[in-house]
Amino acid sequence: MPILQALVNGLVVGTLLAVPAIGFTSMFAVLRFPNFAISGIATLGAFAGYLAYGAGLQMVGSLVVAFAAAAAAGLFFDKTAHLPLVKQGALPAAIASIASGLVLENVIRLGFGNDFRGYDRPIARDMYIGDIRVSPQQLETMAIALAIMLAVFAVLAFTRVGKAMRASADNPELAALKGIRPERVAAMASFIGMGLVGVGGMLLGLDSSIDPLTGARILLSIFAAAVLGGLGSAPGAVLGAFMIGMAEELSVLAVGSPYRTAVGFFAILIMLTLRPRGLLGERAF
Repeated sequence: MPILQALVNGLVVGTLLAVPAIGFTSMFAVLRFPNFAISGIATLGAFAGYLAYGAGLQMVGSLVVAFAAAAAAGLFFDKTAHLPLVKQGALPAAIASIASGLVLENVIRLGFGNDFRGYDRPIARDMYIGDIRVSPQQLETMAIALAIMLAVFAVLAFTRVGKAMRASADNPELAALKGIRPERVAAMASFIGMGLVGVGGMLLGLDSSIDPLTGARILLSIFAAAVLGGLGSAPGAVLGAFMIGMAEELSVLAVGSPYRTAVGFFAILIMLTLRPRGLLGERAF
């Protein structure tokens, strides 16, 4: 039964992890560099949602605030610090994004301190299916995450914005010849991707607690999920997130919680060794 409980917990974690993983891999597909500023952006989204929820906004309104704050900050850092360096290669932009994440993390620490904070959600009795325990709050958060994922896939598949992003990800030169402006597509990818990362930070905060290191703690898991599924593949990011979530929870049974972060390292190492393109390939988007 502990294994079944760990699998259920992993399913919850994977569902919540999938939202920022989609944002990260979508940005990689269009912008062509791994944006590690997501660590600070996820924390910013978590705290923006926390303030909005504490001010009396309902869940949906708080998620919108988290999305808007993260998207605006992410777009600002991309335009001013990251995208100008992409012309010199992916590595300088990636290094700059690490610095941006650290800046955001310390700004939040300056404003809120290092204490853990929790969303003031109504207390509800856990539900039991046999010996497996699930809380109503977890089910609500999972439902929100699934709804967001479906909305994102619908946008990518059926809207002009989504089609432009997919075209630019597949072949930027051909997309430009068709009249798609790469600067505008890059801005849209950054805005939407960072917004999803911020929402993901809030969803993960709803499931536990938040502090200035919230994003730093999930950075490796998000990156591992994207690499495992295939960098640039949104469906792959979802698949990778579920696999990482369940692997992390199962690892707690074997080696204890202090070592669960190592699962991400092993996943990246094994995938890059055996299948560098990931499970679903690169830039399937």
